[in-house]
Amino acid sequence: MSDRSSGIAVITGAASGFGLEAARIAARRGMKVVLADVQPDALELAAHEIQALGAQVLARRTDVSRAADIEALADATVQRFGVPNFVFNNAGVGGGGGLIWEASAKDWDWVLGVNLMGVVHGVRIFTPLMLAAAARDPAWRGHIVNTASMAGLLSPPNMGVYNTSKHAVVSLSETLYQDLALVTEQVHAHVLCPFFVPTGIHVSHRNRPADLTDADARPTKSQLIAQAMSEKAVTSGKVTAAQVAQFVYDAMADNRFYVFSHPKSLASVQQRMEDLLQRRNPSDPFADRPQVGEQLRAALRAAG
Repeated sequence: MSDRSSGIAVITGAASGFGLEAARIAARRGMKVVLADVQPDALELAAHEIQALGAQVLARRTDVSRAADIEALADATVQRFGVPNFVFNNAGVGGGGGLIWEASAKDWDWVLGVNLMGVVHGVRIFTPLMLAAAARDPAWRGHIVNTASMAGLLSPPNMGVYNTSKHAVVSLSETLYQDLALVTEQVHAHVLCPFFVPTGIHVSHRNRPADLTDADARPTKSQLIAQAMSEKAVTSGKVTAAQVAQFVYDAMADNRFYVFSHPKSLASVQQRMEDLLQRRNPSDPFADRPQVGEQLRAALRAAG
């Protein structure tokens, strides 16, 4: 996808963060833009902004955890604009922090429903449409980008539900890449693995459905600690959501599968791979910040 390209973009989680920034870039490139988000007021504001940039816009409130919502999104997209050239399965939530055994069944259902099943539904429903478009036109090109996280390549402590969801997205995306390579050279897969970027993901609970909320449950000490650490890390991030969105378009143009916001963090991935290859136990994630590890251990053990 070059700077001169036009086409159709479908973006979930489009009302904020990476999704909104990706929509802005799509509009500036002359693409038709389909905005999907679960938060209607923010979605309406995003639609007005993207229209003001000159783009044709279709905005739909979408709960990506529901297959029927993604099916309706795809139907509306095809009916209004045609088959999308760019599908950004980006919607995600930052819940699931705390010691992994303290997460409730509803915690798991909410986080996996959005972070994992939202991507599953996007891949399952949009990929066949894109392959059919490619079969009809040898010049047609398409890209599917799934938002994972560096937490999908590492296993940091005290955030196990989130880690699980993002590891699954990385594996799904790698498999999608390989599967597409078996059948086409016109549709490509990519996975976005950002580190801490100021996006508002630390306040994802604002959109948590009531039926997936433990109304009477009080957060545990580990969950409160995880929430505080996440808020501090996200809000202090130096790389912007706009920069990350541009990285996504650059990766599509170069046909690069992995998209990283913080390449220096790959040193931790290398450490994990070396642990695997040398068959040793997982390394201490706080080896370079021992004081942080000691403070976390002390706080959690005091809570017991």
